[in-house]
Amino acid sequence: MVRTRGIYVLPNLFTTASLFCAFYAIVQALGGHYDVASLAIFFSMLFDGCDGRVARLTHTASEFGVQYDSIADMTAFGVAPAIVIYQFALSGLGKIGWAAAFIYCLGAGLRLARFNTNVGVVDKRFFQGLPSPAAAALIAGFVWLAVDNRLPPWIVDALPWVAAFLSVYAGLTMVCNAPFFSGKNLAVVKTVPFWFLLVAAVLFILISSNTSLSVFIIFCIYSVSGYVYQAWLWWRGKPNPVRPERTE
Repeated sequence: MVRTRGIYVLPNLFTTASLFCAFYAIVQALGGHYDVASLAIFFSMLFDGCDGRVARLTHTASEFGVQYDSIADMTAFGVAPAIVIYQFALSGLGKIGWAAAFIYCLGAGLRLARFNTNVGVVDKRFFQGLPSPAAAALIAGFVWLAVDNRLPPWIVDALPWVAAFLSVYAGLTMVCNAPFFSGKNLAVVKTVPFWFLLVAAVLFILISSNTSLSVFIIFCIYSVSGYVYQAWLWWRGKPNPVRPERTE
């Protein structure tokens, strides 16, 4: 009985770790340590990706865990990135700056609420709108890249406005109806073609050689992939998988 209770706590420990990383990111951003704050958000993503899987593997999923995870996600991928980007680049814009940060935070809240209410309705192969961890990675990746001084001069000169655009784009994209590939069906794939391994090796080398730039580019591509796929579906006359046609 004691062993069962220990396993039951395990997924919530990962959720707590994710929440701690979010809190740590906020503290570091307030202290001006933006590189550490950005990395803390990425670690929060890592722990968030583990809690649900651990719960399923150990058969310890619970309603408490679902609600706790949702609260932690709002802090980690809604509040923390908004504060980090505001402290880093938006505070000098005055009302425009905090409005852009709030639009991002609001989008994350609405995205998570819609996700919770649409479980079992939307095609599991896709997310309805940009998932909040990817949106947070987009913001954190931008800050990380800027701190590493890897942004081109024209972006550096307009850094607050680029940050505002990125915040508003991420916030609105989280609540759009574009289908973003979830990757959940990859978990059941047992074999992959040889070219996939080659591509994975090349990506690993590129990310290792220039981590901040590679991570930001990957999430930039993902953040527009849903719109591209939606346009392709529209051109082919196919329905949007995250907006199934209702039958009376």
